[in-house]
Amino acid sequence: MRMRSAAGGRDLREFSFEEEAPGQEVRAVERRALLETLASKLPADAISYSSKLKSVAGQGAEGTVLELEDGRRLLAKVVVGCDGVNSPLARWMGFSEPRYVGHMAFRGLADYGGIGAQGQPFEPKVNYIYGRGLRAGFVPVSATKVYWFICFNSSTPPPGLGKKTKTAAGAALKREALELVRGWPEDLVAVMRGTADDAVVKTPLVDRWLWPGVAPRASRGGVVLAGDAWHPMTPNLGQGACCALEDAVVLARRLAPAVLAGGAVVGEAMRGYERERWGRVFPLTARAGLVGKLVQWGNPAVCAARDGVVIPRLVRLGPFLEHTNFDCGGLLEPAPMN
Repeated sequence: MRMRSAAGGRDLREFSFEEEAPGQEVRAVERRALLETLASKLPADAISYSSKLKSVAGQGAEGTVLELEDGRRLLAKVVVGCDGVNSPLARWMGFSEPRYVGHMAFRGLADYGGIGAQGQPFEPKVNYIYGRGLRAGFVPVSATKVYWFICFNSSTPPPGLGKKTKTAAGAALKREALELVRGWPEDLVAVMRGTADDAVVKTPLVDRWLWPGVAPRASRGGVVLAGDAWHPMTPNLGQGACCALEDAVVLARRLAPAVLAGGAVVGEAMRGYERERWGRVFPLTARAGLVGKLVQWGNPAVCAARDGVVIPRLVRLGPFLEHTNFDCGGLLEPAPMN
């Protein structure tokens, strides 16, 4: 990891994860590659695409009736609501809208894989650059692609909270992002300039703190929530998608035998999953939010102390990454393929 100041690109600190925190590592994976890999392990007809959920039409002894935006209705004995931060299922279950935390983010994916190209030129290194109320970074995700982000303060939440802005105005989004980092290190700016207009998104950062005794239950009848639909968190710890994957493993392990047994066992399996996961996701959501507040400070004196003392001398990676030392309970046995 290389950490720099936006002012002149001055190096604040550089280290390897193995030296700083033995056993720790960062793996940057393009979401599309992850989803395609997971989908490839399912039977060919297991996924029905273009099936966006509109609402829950009803729930009874036979199961839950889901109404899709194209008018179709589905009857399901078990529904796993992993439909993201704007989940209709979460609203149906009584969850509040995610809370805007006062920060916005630009994200982009630069592709160096064109005809005759030599691939992306960067070392396998996480690059962080800190400004005043503004930070940015980039990291290679493959031999040809580089992910980058900018996080900036914005007191006014945009309309469509939690939704990505990615339209024909992609060129305007990229110009806006480049304007934020005018004069910043050239390697960051070059990655951004080399990103296709339609590969840039702008997103408000949101979370939902699952306060005990206040937040609704994560399951109702045969419906259970997972991932951002249940516990959206800010990206400051890099744990949002990781927690969703953990949810999937824990829920699958509890739910698979319960579905075979049927009856009230399914509901108990869902409640057991909720109990097991709450103790993991609530502290992470709170910690990610607090870290975001700290690193987004714009006060000049605070930023000077951060760049001159905190990052170079005080921050230690091992304790900071302790939350990644999580074991879902071993490997899942692969399901038999018919």
